[in-house]
Amino acid sequence: MLLPHSSRSAVFHSPVWRRVFPRRAVTPIRILTTTRRYQSSDASSDKKPYYITTPIYYVNAAPHIGHLYTTVLADVVKRWQELKGKEARLLTGTDEYGLKIQQAATIAGVNPKTFCDTGAETFKKLADTANISYDRFIRTTDPDHQAAVEHVWRVLREAGYISLKKHSGWYSISDEAFYPETGIEKTIHPPTGQEILVSKETGKTVEWMSEENYHFNLSSMGPKLLEFYDKNLNWLLPSQRYDMLKAEVSRGLEDLSISRPRERLEWGIPVPGDPSQTIYVWLDALINYLTFTGYPYTPADQTVWPANLQIIGKDIIRFHCIYWPAFLLAIGAELPKQILSHAHWTMSKKKMSKSDGNVVDPFHAIKRWGVDTMRFYLCIDGGIIKDGDYSNQEIEDKYKKYLGSQIGSLLTRVCSAKYSVSDAVKCEQEGRKVELNEKMSQLYNKLRYETLDGFRSRVDGRMEVMDFPNAIREILDVVSETHKYIHATQLWDAEQEAIRSYMLYPAAEALRISGILLQPFMPGKMEKLLNLLNVDAKNRTWERAVLGADFEYGVGASGTKAQVFPRFPIKEEDM
Repeated sequence: MLLPHSSRSAVFHSPVWRRVFPRRAVTPIRILTTTRRYQSSDASSDKKPYYITTPIYYVNAAPHIGHLYTTVLADVVKRWQELKGKEARLLTGTDEYGLKIQQAATIAGVNPKTFCDTGAETFKKLADTANISYDRFIRTTDPDHQAAVEHVWRVLREAGYISLKKHSGWYSISDEAFYPETGIEKTIHPPTGQEILVSKETGKTVEWMSEENYHFNLSSMGPKLLEFYDKNLNWLLPSQRYDMLKAEVSRGLEDLSISRPRERLEWGIPVPGDPSQTIYVWLDALINYLTFTGYPYTPADQTVWPANLQIIGKDIIRFHCIYWPAFLLAIGAELPKQILSHAHWTMSKKKMSKSDGNVVDPFHAIKRWGVDTMRFYLCIDGGIIKDGDYSNQEIEDKYKKYLGSQIGSLLTRVCSAKYSVSDAVKCEQEGRKVELNEKMSQLYNKLRYETLDGFRSRVDGRMEVMDFPNAIREILDVVSETHKYIHATQLWDAEQEAIRSYMLYPAAEALRISGILLQPFMPGKMEKLLNLLNVDAKNRTWERAVLGADFEYGVGASGTKAQVFPRFPIKEEDM
């Protein structure tokens, strides 16, 4: 929904705006005093919800596996924070303005808004299909977002950061970005064999363009950005990309074009006070992270800003780690606490592309393998530093090796009809003691006092540094050690039931705790596993994810025939 400049004030008083932000007694804010409203105190920052964002996805093309990967990582972080008892918020959505959308809609023979409605619904469907627990699916065509963008523009303009001047440079229509001379290179266009110029960063074609538009005074922000980088050494992960970012900013920044002539780009938010210009899509898009917080009308002590973690692909670091913090510094808002940039997905070590026919359809992948299998695979095989190489064979192998033969098999062994999980729990609760020979005692003590001691902390340590693959491996290691324990103790041959129950307890605990800690990664499957163990929903928490913290589970668990990870081929109802 586009509104002319003369109608922008109506946005704040519209029924839609009132539904998003109910009217309350907040003192109106002068624009220039807004610069301190989104600077939170340390105290309020500790109390506010943990706020995670994904990039908003461009609707000019169908979702691919990279979109799913980013969104799953964000969802895992949100669920992990909630598991730890922290209130958390997750924002995802779609980027719907810009020249690419305008051109794609023209080719499709529909108006841009209709085109965006279809694309947004597809991305929203993917989030729902992947069991993403988002708090809002934002669209840049939402009325409250337009209001927030217009407000930021006015703050920047009145603070002296915006000026109108002629701009010439190498422009990529695909990236909707200008690149400096040092940021382009010659290459050969495979279909034609002709020499073309492309962006070094994205590989997208560029062309020389000259026009008059508004600029953001980015050149003055370099020292402030470098000072921030130096004071916040872990702001951008991984560190290798942080070093590259600092080097780029140290070389100097050029002022940034932040509008396009309306005659060339109609599909976008008009510049307040100048309907001949359209706001640059990246300035518009980045503001979505503030829009969700109620900016600019939510008081600083009530906002979820700043974001605790923003997850992005490595191809959009410049936008999120140079432009975005520069805009925030210019309006006086606090910067995000941390940005995680992940690598991409390849297939057979080749970049995915439509021309090569190797782009993975995430809907098809989920239908084929199941949602939690895909979530597990993306988290354990996805690359943060190096690109992950997508392989259907790897998905099948990891399903069999880890999900079926490790986690699923441990459930079967622990819940064998030969012994009683509930009696094992009761044995511990009542403090029963049994005499064990030296070998059995050593095996018992190793699992209970070495493997399970500090289990939760080890996994949390990995999650603190966003090491998703090794967080999962910490859990799989415990599962593997528990299998070795059951095999070495040969519980099924224990002569006395008391010994079986006593020896079973740490194995049952290993399974229960693993199920709790795996919930953020595979929420559906772990719900089923914990149900089979008869773990009460109220006990599937961080506090209970330690040995001896739950004496209520196990009733009816023994002898179950149900499987969480059945053998291949997987029936659709078992996914």
